[in-house]
Amino acid sequence: MPDINGSIFAPGGFPDSAVRDFGREVQAFRHTLHTDALFTDDGLAALLDRYPKDRIGVFTMGDAPGSWRRGRLGDVTGPGLLDAVKSGRVWLNLRGASDNDAEIGTLNRRIFAELKTKVRNFHPFRTDLGLLISSPNARVFYHLDTPRVMLWHVRGEKRVWIYPRREPYVGPTALENVVSRKTEEEIPYSANLDSGACVFDLKPGDMVHWPQNAPHRIDNGNSLNVSLSIEFMTPLALMRANAVHANAWLRNRFGYQGGLEDRFSPSWVWKFAFTRALKALERRKPGKAVLPPSFVLDGSGEIADAA
Repeated sequence: MPDINGSIFAPGGFPDSAVRDFGREVQAFRHTLHTDALFTDDGLAALLDRYPKDRIGVFTMGDAPGSWRRGRLGDVTGPGLLDAVKSGRVWLNLRGASDNDAEIGTLNRRIFAELKTKVRNFHPFRTDLGLLISSPNARVFYHLDTPRVMLWHVRGEKRVWIYPRREPYVGPTALENVVSRKTEEEIPYSANLDSGACVFDLKPGDMVHWPQNAPHRIDNGNSLNVSLSIEFMTPLALMRANAVHANAWLRNRFGYQGGLEDRFSPSWVWKFAFTRALKALERRKPGKAVLPPSFVLDGSGEIADAA
């Protein structure tokens, strides 16, 4: 296990030349987290045993976009759950792991403390370290995230495609639907977009970071995969997200044709204030999940239809 006072990044893994473009361009770094005993089979099984079961997102998928299905966990132990992932086609997302597990919370604080020493004027907040444990050959289809994201890979091999944040890779309406939670994160995809992607074959110790809302997709190799998906906001990222949310509301009510908000605009100021007031006035009513559970993963490792 790495020294708790040691460096998160490998020697030379975060060069000074990368500081200026951090968050502005697609970048790859090297880290040391893959040597932590937390990510061994024993460490992961123990974590799954102690982790709140209702905070573990469980998914399965086929080979085509639209086949992504959400499930729930049945009566299953940590070791049994890990075996089910190894032998099935399952994607586990330990949501909010940095808030639900003390060891991962410490790791999250170490990561951002080190980043703040390396990146000038870096003021992250709403930091959320999620742990992804996924089956051999599992897939995450073309999608985008509202916050800024870093992917830290610790076990297995996976290929990641990261696409530019512009049309035709993503259009304003698709972006607004995701940010306003009108839809899930998947957006329209066609294979001819791949020629414009940055492609990374991740191995343990690799980390990639990309601009906010950049579309991406992932294919696992033929082995168990473990990664840390870290989401966070910065003041500028939060303003941008609120500007996009305002565009969504204005489009829905008045047909407003907003753009991708690709760079800062003075309009972000009033759109930020407008969205904050809108959210305060519009109380969200409990509703049906966009992707409700459709199967149960039980202790035998079988996926059964949910009642």
